[in-house]
Amino acid sequence: MGLLDGKVAAITGAGRGVGRSEALALAREGAKVVINDLGGGVDGTGKETRVADDVVKEIQALGGSAAPNYSDISTPEGAQALIQSAVSKFGRIDILVNNAGILRDKTLLKMTDDDFDMVFRVHARGTFLCTRAAGQVMRPQASGVIINTTSMSGLIGNFGQANYGLAKAGIYGFTKIAAMELGKYGIRVHAVSPNAYTRMTSDLPGIKDIGEAAMTPDSMGPLVVYLCSDLAKHLNGRVIGIHGGTQGSKVYEFKMSVAGGFKKAGGLPTAQEIAQNIDKILIPQPDLEIMKVVLS
Repeated sequence: MGLLDGKVAAITGAGRGVGRSEALALAREGAKVVINDLGGGVDGTGKETRVADDVVKEIQALGGSAAPNYSDISTPEGAQALIQSAVSKFGRIDILVNNAGILRDKTLLKMTDDDFDMVFRVHARGTFLCTRAAGQVMRPQASGVIINTTSMSGLIGNFGQANYGLAKAGIYGFTKIAAMELGKYGIRVHAVSPNAYTRMTSDLPGIKDIGEAAMTPDSMGPLVVYLCSDLAKHLNGRVIGIHGGTQGSKVYEFKMSVAGGFKKAGGLPTAQEIAQNIDKILIPQPDLEIMKVVLS
């Protein structure tokens, strides 16, 4: 018996990297999986159906059930078609993993409107559209799990990724709100933050130095299986990161923090008083220290 026997999952961007690893992990635990992928380049251009087809064949070779889907999930029609393909092929939809993404890295003063719009369209708009489409089907079932994908670029920032970071930071907030709204229908919504060596991250400082052996995309599999299973039925609205490989791994939650602050009785603070109490106002751990904690 697998943890996800009888469940039907749809995963966007499941043809390569993290999405493929998630799809294989869900299938190994008994889920029937719809593999969505346009098969395009990292920058979102091009299309190749073989990318989704190959993962379907991998799952079928393992004895699992899978079907391809080539919809553009950044459009309302594409998002609806993805969810409908799961219902048509397997009779229902229990799990949605919003993983699809592209990169068009440039510093913000050099970034074009198209660079911004394309990245935001796939990551943020695609996550919204697919979540809405899945939620409409899951609501009458009074059950379901939706997993969104955020990133360290959105949670603490990364040079040259203003478009990507803005979208991923938005997904953090979107996840919290979706968990509130859909939770009353029995639908759980979480976000995961991968730290993995893939074609999208292979050129990033730090990641490329560590390599795939220490930061394999397969690390996402156990986390997503856990969140989608009844083992996590008591959780909703969590944002969890994971990384690791053959030498070890680490799992951790991201959460907004608020410092103790400076309180003044009887009026507003002056600029000078803010300056005098800035150590109370600021959280002592800067973003670079957070990265060190995560990667330790």
